[in-house]
Amino acid sequence: MSGFSRRTFAGGMLGTGIGMTLGAVPAAASRSGRRVAVLGGGVGGLTAAHELAERGFEVTVHERKALGGKARSIPVPGSGTGGRPDLPGEHGFRFVPGFYQNLPDTLGRIPLPGGGTALDNLVTGTQELVAVPGKAPIRLPNSLPIRPDPQFIRSLLRFFATSMVKVSPAEADFFAEKIVVFLTSGPRRRLGQWERMSFSDYTAAGRMSEVYRELLVDLFTETLVAANPAKANTRTMGAMGEAWLYAMAGLGSGRPPDQLLNGPTGSAWLEPWTNLLSGLGVRFELGHTVVRLDCHRGRITGAWAIDGRGRPHWINADYYVLAVPAERAARLLDRRILDSAPELAGVTRLQTDWMNGIQFFLRERRPINHGHVAYGYSPFALTSISQAQFWNHDLAGYGDGTVADVLSVDVSNWNQPGVRYGKTAKECTRQELIDEVLAQIRGSLTDGASLLPDEIVHSVAVDPAITGHGTPAVANDEPLLINTPGSWQDRPTAVTGIRNLFLAADYVRTDIDLATMEGANEAGKQAAAGVLAAAGSTVDPPVLHRLYRPPEFERYYTADDQRYDQGLPNELDLLDPYWP
Repeated sequence: MSGFSRRTFAGGMLGTGIGMTLGAVPAAASRSGRRVAVLGGGVGGLTAAHELAERGFEVTVHERKALGGKARSIPVPGSGTGGRPDLPGEHGFRFVPGFYQNLPDTLGRIPLPGGGTALDNLVTGTQELVAVPGKAPIRLPNSLPIRPDPQFIRSLLRFFATSMVKVSPAEADFFAEKIVVFLTSGPRRRLGQWERMSFSDYTAAGRMSEVYRELLVDLFTETLVAANPAKANTRTMGAMGEAWLYAMAGLGSGRPPDQLLNGPTGSAWLEPWTNLLSGLGVRFELGHTVVRLDCHRGRITGAWAIDGRGRPHWINADYYVLAVPAERAARLLDRRILDSAPELAGVTRLQTDWMNGIQFFLRERRPINHGHVAYGYSPFALTSISQAQFWNHDLAGYGDGTVADVLSVDVSNWNQPGVRYGKTAKECTRQELIDEVLAQIRGSLTDGASLLPDEIVHSVAVDPAITGHGTPAVANDEPLLINTPGSWQDRPTAVTGIRNLFLAADYVRTDIDLATMEGANEAGKQAAAGVLAAAGSTVDPPVLHRLYRPPEFERYYTADDQRYDQGLPNELDLLDPYWP
C-alpha cells in the first residue's frame, strides 16, 4: 500500500467503525472494456450480474453478508444435529404475486439439477384469510370474475365492503368510489396528484369507523405492503391494489395471484441461481462491505471495500453497478459524486421502515390456511404462511429431526404498542417479541390457543438483522424502503449522470414502484441495459415487462389527463371529490 496517495477517513464517516488510510489509485483500463463490478449481491445485483454475464461481460459481485440480500435463507446457527443442515430461517417469507412478471422471467431461466427451472418451484396458495379477533375469519378466493368496467368493479367492491368487511353502506360507497377513481385516473393525475397524497388521506381513514380503518385501509397497506397508510403515497398503494385486483381476475400474466416457493429460498432459488452465475464466469467476493467510490471527471475510477478482517480491498472495473439498499447507497454519495450526478442527492432523503420476519418451528403440522393469513387489528400488523404444506421435502431433514412445520410470520409495524406487554415491537426484548407475536396470532384465530399451544413450539428464529432487543440501542440492519408522498422525485433512474455508474436496487424508479423482489429485479435489468448501451454493445438488452393495464380503460386515462390539465377532478369522483 506504500504507493497510495494518502487520505485518512474516520470509520464513522465510512459507516464501518474502522479508521484507516485509503488511497486514490489510478484506474487501469481493461483490454476488453467489459469488466463489471456489482456492488451488492441482493436480487438487484444478482439480476444485473445474470444479464451481463449472459452477454459476455466479466462480472464480479461484492457482497457484505450473503448472496440474495433480503430474499436469502438465514440458517439458524447450531440448530442442525446428526449431519442435518441448520433450520431454515428467513428475513421474511417469500411471496410472489401473480402480477410479478420480471422476476418470473428470471426464474424461468435458472435451471434445476433434476430438470426444469426455478419457476417450476413456485406453488399456489388457493385462499387468503383475514383473521379477526372475536369474529369469523374473512376468506378471500384467489380468483374473481372481474370485468374491466368501472361500474362492475364499484359494485363488486361495495359488496365486499358491506357483506364481508361489514362497514356501513355509506363507507362502502365512499371506498368503492375512490378505488374506481384511482383505476380510471390517467398517468398525469397519478404522478401529479396521487403521488403527493397519503393513502390515509385519500381514503379519508381519519373520519371513518374503526373497522373501515383496520380492515380496508390499514390491513392492505401495513400487512401486505408494509407501509403506514399515513406515510405511504396513494399512487404506489393504489397501483398495488390495482395489480392485485387484475391478478385475481386472471388479467395480465395469467399466473395465480398468490404464489410461494416449494422449499427454503436458498435451495429452491438462490443456490441454483448462483450456480448458474458461477458457470457463466461470475466471481463472488463475500464479506466485502463497500465503503467508498472514487469519482474523477465524471467517471468512477475505483471503489474501496473492507473485508471481515478489516482489510481494505481496491475494486477496479470498467463499469460499476451499485446494488446496495438506499440507506447504504446514501453513505457513498460524497461531494464528488453528487457534483457529477446531482440527481442522486434525492437518495439521501428517501425513508425506510421496519418489516422483518420471525419463524416458529413447530413439532406438529399446523396448516392454518392454504395461503397467506393477514391478522386484522393486530398491533404489529402480522401476516403469516404455514410452510410445510407447500414444501416438497420433509422438514425432519433439518435441525434435530423433530420439526414438522414452520409458521413464518412477518412483523410490519414495529411502532405500535402490543396487547400483552403494552410495548412496541422495537421496545420488546427478544422473548417479549416472541410472546407478543404469539399472543396476537392466538387472539386473532378462532381456535388460536388450541391451534398453537406452547408445547408444539420447538424453537423460534428472529431475523438477526434486529439487534439490541429491548434497549435504546435497538437497530435494524436491513430496513425496507417506503414510498412516502412525493418521494418519486427523489428516486433515481438506473442510469446515472456518471457514465460508468449504474444502480440496481429497489429504490430505483421502476414500473412496479415498490420495494419488492420484482422491483429489485426490474432495476437490475435496467442497470444491465445501461451497461450494454455505455459499452456500445449490439446485443439485445433484457426484456422489461410492465404492470398490466386494461386496454378498455385507455379512454378513461386519456380523458382524465385532460381533466387534470384543466384543473378538474376525475369524472367519477363525485362523493367529496379531490380537486388537483
